[in-house]
Amino acid sequence: MRQGETGKGAWIGSPLGGVKAPEPLVLPDPTSRFARSAARLEALSAGHPMAEWLHFMAQLVQAQHVAATTLRPFAGPSPGAVEQATSARMPPLAADGHRRDAAWRDGLSILLDELDSVTVPAPAKAVTASLRNGEAAAMEALADRFLRGAVAATEAGAALYVAAALQVYFTRLAAALPSASLRLLPRRGLCPCCGSTPVAGVVQASGQTPGARYLHCSLCAAAWNHVRAVCISCGQSRSVSLQEIEGGSGAVKAETCDECRSYAKMLYQAQDANVDPFADDLATLGLDVLVAEAGWARHAPNPLLLIASSGGDGGSSANETRAAAKPPYR
Repeated sequence: MRQGETGKGAWIGSPLGGVKAPEPLVLPDPTSRFARSAARLEALSAGHPMAEWLHFMAQLVQAQHVAATTLRPFAGPSPGAVEQATSARMPPLAADGHRRDAAWRDGLSILLDELDSVTVPAPAKAVTASLRNGEAAAMEALADRFLRGAVAATEAGAALYVAAALQVYFTRLAAALPSASLRLLPRRGLCPCCGSTPVAGVVQASGQTPGARYLHCSLCAAAWNHVRAVCISCGQSRSVSLQEIEGGSGAVKAETCDECRSYAKMLYQAQDANVDPFADDLATLGLDVLVAEAGWARHAPNPLLLIASSGGDGGSSANETRAAAKPPYR
């Protein structure tokens, strides 16, 4: 039985004992997802060459936490709609086709209010002020363009906050899905909940299945099991290898594939138990730049990394990484 295709809690081998199969899918917890990432970003910013930018991103993610935990309740897809989508092996929250509730814009307002109470770069203040005066139709159109990977350079600053609000909205939606009805997609490199690409993979070091790899969705934060040493973009295993910065801790590596010339970040809890796929990805831009210079293209960007340098004080590294990236949702 292949990894990731067993029932939840199923045992391989004797029912009296053996190796427990990894859970195929782990839904996000909105009450902790953003708080954990914000704390990790603050910890990683200490002594970092991009400390000011990481601190700004920590403030943004903390604002996401407030939005995620105070946003009004809103309805997700009906159980029948979820069942219909999963029966067709489609994501029930398809990012580029889901009919959004206006609650996501309420989340954006909460996020902007939180950022008003902290010190952020002047360019970011100007962008948030313009967003407050934006019309609902314009915000919806920008959200559509972001989800389809078609954000223009001139609107990248505003898209940062729209992306952050959409992460809150889709995380809340994914958390409420009936987990027993969900299935992994035929394209194992895409999120079973919303069909988006993962921001990074995490190889576990503890729990019931140490050594299992989980990919973490860049939009809704769901995590799903994916076999190791297999390219998450093309599914090949013949030319997969790991690259890392010389002298690094080994906690974050780039898994490269010579078949499709893509790479994805992989995080190892055995080297650092506190790794966070969203925060550690932002803090390791140097690895992205080095791997891109060697000829590999990132499988998909972190949604916040894609446009973060225009919203705050990103610096050239974010621009260099973005230049080699593909659209975030496909």
